Amino acid sequence: MLGAIEAGGTKFVCAVGDEQGTIMDTIQFPTTVPEETIPKVIDFFKQYPLNAMGIGSFGPIDVNHESPTYGNITSTPKPGWRDFKFLETMKEAFPIPIGFNTDVNAAALGEAELGAARGLDSCLYITVGTGIGAGAVVHGKLLQGLSHPEMGHILVRRHENDAYSGKCPFHHDCLEGLAAGPAIEGRWGEKGIHLVDRHEVWDLEGYYLAQALYHYILILSPKKIILGGGVMHQQQVFASIYKYLPEFMNGYVSLPELTDYIVRPDLGDLAGITGSLLLGKQALEEASHE
Repeated sequence: MLGAIEAGGTKFVCAVGDEQGTIMDTIQFPTTVPEETIPKVIDFFKQYPLNAMGIGSFGPIDVNHESPTYGNITSTPKPGWRDFKFLETMKEAFPIPIGFNTDVNAAALGEAELGAARGLDSCLYITVGTGIGAGAVVHGKLLQGLSHPEMGHILVRRHENDAYSGKCPFHHDCLEGLAAGPAIEGRWGEKGIHLVDRHEVWDLEGYYLAQALYHYILILSPKKIILGGGVMHQQQVFASIYKYLPEFMNGYVSLPELTDYIVRPDLGDLAGITGSLLLGKQALEEASHE
């Protein structure tokens, strides 16, 4: 029996399931501060005899096993969570193998093993919502090095008609600062859900996301790109990406049929929590080989 945590900046999702990604029980609650949120997490899992656990967390987080701050949330702007010892706190409550990675890496793992990229050895999962993050699977393994990828903070060329200053507290007009949900609201004065019929909103969104995909394709050459998160519930964004990406690529790289290559997650909103179960499975397997 495996536990899974999808720790988002807006909400926590906790689940219990098995090695096949089947979810048996789940609960969710708002992300407030650790003193309020973590006891709810622990109380939920105390009901079950867990063998291992996986955590997919909002970031930035420290995923370097050699680092003294491994398992910590680090420079997040989320109030109360900066330098929080996430992994250590959970290990104190549950002395079992625990896998720890980003929420988007967890979602990438879920889609690679059980979703839209099943059967492929590489894919890219991108979430576009409150923030923008991405996780990559390369040669069947999650990509990380010095740290985990932070693809939401790349610089993109500003559209000539876009005067919005950007929302990112670190970089202002990086991709996240120009294209995440709060940027849409900041630029247009309303949340995206109230702008469904405004073509110019989603055309601009696709313009920025297509630029990002252009960079990711040239650098990582993924065999499948999966776009999730609340903003991507707007189908118009996909149409805009399909329009602009070939323009940016300009024939330099031959692209597959875009409607088959750039897709929604097969696991839907369960990609992250399913991938967190698989992180728990990996942690259990690694512990058995020690």
